[in-house]
Amino acid sequence: MSQQADGATAKSKRSPAAPAPAKTRRAAGDGGRELRRTGILVTLLLSGLTAVSPLSMDMYLPALPEVTHALGSSAGTLQLTLTAYFVGMAVGQLVIGPMSDRWGRRRPLLAGMVAYVVASLCCSLAPNAELLITSRLLQGLAGAAGVVIARAVVRDLFNGLEMARFFSTLLLVTSVAPVIAPVIGGQVLRVTDWRGVFLVLAVIGALLAVLVWRRLPETLTPARRQLGGVRGALWLMRGLFADRIFTGYMLANGFAYGALFSYIAASPFVIQDIYGASAQEYSLLFGLNSLGLMLMGQLNRRVFVGRVRLDKALGWGLAAICAGGVVLLMVTGGVFGPAGTVGVSACLFVMISSLGLVLPNANALALNRTPHAAGSASALLGTSGFVMGAIASAVMGIAAKDTAMPMAVVQLSSAVIAMGCFMALCRPWRTRPAEQPQR
Repeated sequence: MSQQADGATAKSKRSPAAPAPAKTRRAAGDGGRELRRTGILVTLLLSGLTAVSPLSMDMYLPALPEVTHALGSSAGTLQLTLTAYFVGMAVGQLVIGPMSDRWGRRRPLLAGMVAYVVASLCCSLAPNAELLITSRLLQGLAGAAGVVIARAVVRDLFNGLEMARFFSTLLLVTSVAPVIAPVIGGQVLRVTDWRGVFLVLAVIGALLAVLVWRRLPETLTPARRQLGGVRGALWLMRGLFADRIFTGYMLANGFAYGALFSYIAASPFVIQDIYGASAQEYSLLFGLNSLGLMLMGQLNRRVFVGRVRLDKALGWGLAAICAGGVVLLMVTGGVFGPAGTVGVSACLFVMISSLGLVLPNANALALNRTPHAAGSASALLGTSGFVMGAIASAVMGIAAKDTAMPMAVVQLSSAVIAMGCFMALCRPWRTRPAEQPQR
């Protein structure tokens, strides 16, 4: 046990800039050349795997009011289907990430995508709210494989600023999913009921599983895999938590997701029930916010990365979310008169768009510190986000539904805590060139 602990400690202290063994460098170079040969396809595949999460949430959002009536349940009970999915994604990433560090990326990913298809079919057949909530939990557990392993594959293949740019590219492609998912969901509801939405998700999962099987090579060679089983994985995560700066980025990322998921959980009822928009109008407003997220992510990729310290860009994004949250709270509180759809939507646009500066940079900065444990670090990053999502959606489920203020309060609180964790733990005012992604 002592030898294993010493070995794990030595690995955790390995500098990101330290040269890898020749065999590892050779393997990483081969993976990079293979990625360049099929760059567009692999980028789209990794983006598709990452998009499993927003697709599973956002295609379902326009159907929430219909599901409430179809299953004879309250809106609060049906919002637990979102909470269950968030819990599944959080726990699933925490388990599958270390598994991928131990057994490689392909096998856990393929198993997860097959299970996702089965869980989606169970959702489409659920006869009551209780079984739908259970199926959504299983769907989240299985879908976590795509999200956590896609991030780990990026860390296997890229480093430094190149990794930050690739995360922004992923954000561009995966931002298309939130833009089109509610629109697709709204159109599916024109020709079938809410069960058809889950059938479409099952088909998407099956297509991704086939593409992974046929096109995605193994990116983690045996020489780079972690040993030690469950005990070794727990020791490795303990080392990651002991890294104050990694923990700061992880918490900032997680609470930023809390602001996002409180919006996702509450906005269908706020926009449709309180402000009277149709499912199609809500889908268009949701898509506009996602478009802002996509454009800000590309501004980060093309303008900020390489010119501005990633810490600084991350701080700007968090500050913008906090400012948007303050104004949203004032608007929904009637400070400027009766709240309307335009004022609320404008504040939400600023907040969601600003995540384009927060999410890719927080992920790149955190993963750049953990080349020895990309799967476990990716799992902690993803889990922190979905834990915050589960808490935020649960709060939205028990809060009053005749006002938009609960959504504003949760979003602003999440943003302020994210900024506090970033400033207190990462201390971005200190110059740390070695800790910044390298060119």
